[in-house]
This record gives sequence, C-alpha cells and structure tokens, in this order.
Amino acid sequence: MASRSERNKRRQSRAQVLERYEKHRRRNLLAEPGTHQFVVVLDRLKAGFNVPKIFRSAEIFGAHEIHLIDIGPFDPAPAKGGVKNVPARFHDQFDDCYQQLKERGYTFFTLEANSNQMLWEAQLPEKSAFIFGHEEMGICFDKKLYPDIQTLAVPQFGKIESLNVSVAASIVMYEYVRQVECGN
Repeated sequence: MASRSERNKRRQSRAQVLERYEKHRRRNLLAEPGTHQFVVVLDRLKAGFNVPKIFRSAEIFGAHEIHLIDIGPFDPAPAKGGVKNVPARFHDQFDDCYQQLKERGYTFFTLEANSNQMLWEAQLPEKSAFIFGHEEMGICFDKKLYPDIQTLAVPQFGKIESLNVSVAASIVMYEYVRQVECGN
C-alpha cells in the first residue's frame, strides 16, 4: 500500500498535469492549421499514452488539425509544443467528427493489418482524414455504418501483429507528406 506522502505526490503530479493541459488547451485556441490538408482523428485513445506523441508528429508533418473523440486530459509535455501549435477539435462521438469532415470534403482512412491496400499503394487525396483507434480495442464505431471509410495497411514483416499507434500515425503522416511533396 502506498504511503501518505506517495499518494500526495501523485495527487500533486496529477494536478500539475491538469494545469499544463488546461494551459495548452487555452493556447490551442490560437493554433493555426499546418501546411498540409490532412487531418488526424484519434478515436478514444488512452489519454496519457500516445496522444501527445501524435500531436508532436502532427506538428512536425504540418497537419491541418487533430480531432479527438472522447479523450480526456493528458500531459502535453511529451508533445514538445504540438498541443499548442496544431488545432484540436474535440468531439464526444465519432459521428459528429465524421459529419463535419465529410461536409468539408475529406476522404477517410483507417489502418488494419489485414487490409489488401498497402499504404504506399494508395493515392492519398489532398483532404485525407486518418483515423486511429484505441490501442487495444481499435475503432469505436461500426464500420458498416460508414462504408466509404477505406482501410490501409502498413506492411509488416515481423511476428508482432501491430504497431504502436503513435508510430503508425507517424508512418502514415510521412507517407502523406511524401506523396504531396513528391507528387506521387
């Protein structure tokens, strides 16, 4: 059992994280879209684990914005400024996010290890929305309700069947930028 001083330290640490989170959320209101038109949709990811890392990559690759679906407060420190620099849109449900992006002309993609379409084979449109699901449970919505969402796979040659979601997101963002910047 944790001692009283250990519990107090954890409470103080959580309070500091919440304070940093709120500070970055306020700064995020001034964030400008990145140089590229792609968006990242984070579908109920674990708040403290991969979200800030994805913000960091999104800032580096010039993401237009990030949409967070039912994701609570997280420590923005690992994002190295990404949370205050990449516009964030918060949604309670996937359908709200989907409808908003659909109206703006986005094409949607998810990653699935068993997809027949390899990431590098896909012609990614300028307005691509990349959906990344929960680290253990995947996407939260019923795919049958969204038949226009395409699946892509990152080729894997090892025995482990999945990539860490922040690594997969970085690979997808890189491929998008490679295609846009290199014209293929």
